[in-house]
Amino acid sequence: MPDSFGAPTNPASGYRERRSVPRFNLIASAEILEPASGVHISGRISEISRKGCYLDVLNVLPVGTHLRLTISRDQGTFTTEAKIIYIQEGMGMGIFFLDVPLDQQKILDAWLADLNG
Repeated sequence: MPDSFGAPTNPASGYRERRSVPRFNLIASAEILEPASGVHISGRISEISRKGCYLDVLNVLPVGTHLRLTISRDQGTFTTEAKIIYIQEGMGMGIFFLDVPLDQQKILDAWLADLNG
């Protein structure tokens, strides 16, 4: 059953079939900063959409954690506030983008257009 952000409380529950926007495969480096504790985690993005992404990391943070996400690839850098909406222990985290600034949304939209094209 999804939570209020549309994320599965059980990631194996068929969530992919209920997504409201398409996800695309994207391999890019990512950094997250959890502002309250100052924790930095580096990982790799494996999927991205207009609403969020999946971050491959071994050490996950709790669901609901707010963070600052930066994704870097050849075509530039995308930075936004985000929230962890589901985790897969030892594998990664589903991340929902929050209040994406317009300039960053343009970067993301360009990436998605390139991936879709």
